[in-house]
Amino acid sequence: MRRHWFAAVLAMATLAACSSGAAESTAAAQPATAPLPSATPAAAPKPVGPPDFVIAGEFTQGGWVKGTAPAGTVALTLDGAQVPVAGDGSFFIAFDRDSGQSGLLVARLGDGKQVRRQLAIAPRAWKIEHVNVARRPGGATEAFMRIRRPELAQINAARSLDTGSEGWRQRFIWPVKGRLSGLFGSQRIYRGEPASYHSGTDITTGRSGTPFVAPADGVVILAADHPFTLEGNLLMIDHGMGLNSAFLHCSEILVKQGDHVRQGQVIGRIGMTGRATGPHLHWGLKWRQARLDPILFTGPMN
Repeated sequence: MRRHWFAAVLAMATLAACSSGAAESTAAAQPATAPLPSATPAAAPKPVGPPDFVIAGEFTQGGWVKGTAPAGTVALTLDGAQVPVAGDGSFFIAFDRDSGQSGLLVARLGDGKQVRRQLAIAPRAWKIEHVNVARRPGGATEAFMRIRRPELAQINAARSLDTGSEGWRQRFIWPVKGRLSGLFGSQRIYRGEPASYHSGTDITTGRSGTPFVAPADGVVILAADHPFTLEGNLLMIDHGMGLNSAFLHCSEILVKQGDHVRQGQVIGRIGMTGRATGPHLHWGLKWRQARLDPILFTGPMN
């Protein structure tokens, strides 16, 4: 009986040892704690807030601004005047040489709400020359105005055309390289009485016949078939959104009304037709009634 008891004890010990070894083997094969799964990065937060304008440009007298209206805009105004908006929401506005120091953009959204942006317009120190002589007395004669009125009507009619050009989106280039002989905005004051300021930029190359090019894409809206009294042979190009270029005193115009021109395309030759004392190109830029400084569209001439 003692032999049977000893055999039973031995069998139980053997079974316990086998069970312990299996447990140790399992513990070695599997870590006690499984690693945590890697965390999924959180999505970037979406901007929250009301729609707003995206704008950039030259916020100064004679300058310009290009921008994108807030999403959902159905009407846009600048100081109460309607501003066209392109299909992608972009727009163009500009500031006259004598503009005040602020402007108000208002976008009306489809839900009736408004988005307003106040613009600060920096003043400029214009080149002013004081002359100690009196201005010539009297104004334009009636004989002169009989000729001038139809010319002004033709210029105004050209500026009213909407060609759909998108040259206004481009960075403008100089139509010709030369000496800047007349700066935009410069003005003479005769014994306290101001004369008209210079409404464009004069570029002198020293001779007539020098070709000049389109500063941006556009459509020819006026190509004078005879010299105007002041402008001489006048060429005008619409760049769209109410922005247009005028080139005065040409010796030759190489395009015709209705032509689509590309930036850098030769469009005329410098001359001294009209009221000019020497061969030069007068380049004027205008947005609606605002006269603009070409150098703010091109940057300084290299």
